[in-house]
Amino acid sequence: MKAAVIVFPGSNCDRDAAVALRIATGRAPAMIWHRDTQLPDLDLIVVPGGFSYGDYLRAGAMAAHSPIMREVAAAAEKGVAVLGICNGFQILTEAGLLPGALLRNASLHFVCRPVDLRVENNQTLFTAGYDAGQVVRIPVAHHDGNYFADDETLDRLEGDGRIAFRYATGNGSAGNPNGSVRDIAGILNESKTVLGMMPHPERAADRNHGGTDGLPMFTAMLEALG
Repeated sequence: MKAAVIVFPGSNCDRDAAVALRIATGRAPAMIWHRDTQLPDLDLIVVPGGFSYGDYLRAGAMAAHSPIMREVAAAAEKGVAVLGICNGFQILTEAGLLPGALLRNASLHFVCRPVDLRVENNQTLFTAGYDAGQVVRIPVAHHDGNYFADDETLDRLEGDGRIAFRYATGNGSAGNPNGSVRDIAGILNESKTVLGMMPHPERAADRNHGGTDGLPMFTAMLEALG
């Protein structure tokens, strides 16, 4: 699997994503600077977490106009898999690759803790390593993770099986950490080749970091993309 991680000024999880990919695949991904204007031949592009451009305008808004994002959008249009994590999810919505928007957390506070996620759709290249309905524990770390879309968009996401993860509630779970509508934690594009999610699977890919519930995502991508 040929993978790359996009690096923006303010990215702080680009190396974490690279380490998780190396653990899963045995090879280091390409690290692509945001001002680059070309991508190599790739199977997977990761848009990582962080605070691109310091979130000074709006989370992900400036990064969405970086030169490399035109190439990411073109690659996604051709079917190349794209995974946007946290700030990467924000960037994908700002760039129009995914619908909706990420708003300020309902608490108005930065949230940084493990959360429980329920796998809503395990029939994708990202989620095939999980069982449908499985609850996994993945960390979050964000200030603007409150997913919002209008009811028509939400109903379409539901009907098309494009909600990949929800924040789990009940049975001791801490529940929705940010107020996201319908407890949405991750969504897919129409072809299910682009995934945006607020929790950080790359931070749950090494037992020494406290858990490995994120690792099946990376191994599933390897299985699907070779």
